[in-house]
Amino acid sequence: MGKLSVVIPVWNRKELLGACLASLERALVAFPGAQVIVVDDASTDGAPALVESEFPWAAVVRNQTNQGFAHSVNRGIELATGDQILLLNSDTEIEAPALKEMVDFLDAHPGHAGVAPSLVDENGRIQESCMAFPRFSTPLFFGTPLERWLPRSRELRRYFLREFDYQSERDVEQPPAACWLLRHGSWLEVGEFDESLELFFNDVDWCRRLAARNGLLRYLPSARVLHHGGASTSQREDLVLRWQTDRLRYQRKHLGRVAALFTKLCVSWTFADWCCRNLAAACRGRSSEKTRSMGRAYLSFLRA
Repeated sequence: MGKLSVVIPVWNRKELLGACLASLERALVAFPGAQVIVVDDASTDGAPALVESEFPWAAVVRNQTNQGFAHSVNRGIELATGDQILLLNSDTEIEAPALKEMVDFLDAHPGHAGVAPSLVDENGRIQESCMAFPRFSTPLFFGTPLERWLPRSRELRRYFLREFDYQSERDVEQPPAACWLLRHGSWLEVGEFDESLELFFNDVDWCRRLAARNGLLRYLPSARVLHHGGASTSQREDLVLRWQTDRLRYQRKHLGRVAALFTKLCVSWTFADWCCRNLAAACRGRSSEKTRSMGRAYLSFLRA
């Protein structure tokens, strides 16, 4: 197999995709023969045509309908031939030093399944995005009124790694999948992304399955990658419903049916709180969100 394959799932936002591929082209000068696969998830803004016209060295794979992030990643990696796979979001920009450092790390540390860089915003500030695995109690503290009342709770500090030193290199449970460099063999051993987790928590699920095999992921703070966070997911009208549903399925898969029921109870509390605050705002003459559409989303979540 070749040394390096790059898989980029994309859904619209072709201007960010263009910046991503331009940066990747510069970074790959040091990796001649690298394979690049762009998986287009039924974009409507001409993203595939942009790749074919301006970046012909990248192969384009098209989903006929929008299938979600997990499916696009799986489809791209199925076609990958490299012994190392760079999974790269289309809203990132990677430069040669960061890519080389990640590749060099995997070459020098055969005991690690993968490596993730530090993600930074347009101003160079590190995005604090590494997390611990969710527990049974996490839905109670995150996303409910309790989060407003106890924002510094022990569980939130643990889950969001509030004491994490982003300047220090270390192994982490759950780095964000915006940029991962993985051994192809590790991906095959753990298995592909769970496509029932269409948009969210598929990377968390994969990391948890890796950890169950005693696999290791290293965070490299000196390898810095620009990340325009949330550029693709923000397009979704059903963003909140999708996040809640994927979280519910993750909790059920890893922590059992009781954990799933507990998650539904926590979300029900959140929905009741939202209804009360929305009603209070309407009574005071302030603008309020549409209760009917939110109610439909809530019922859809309960059926998940």
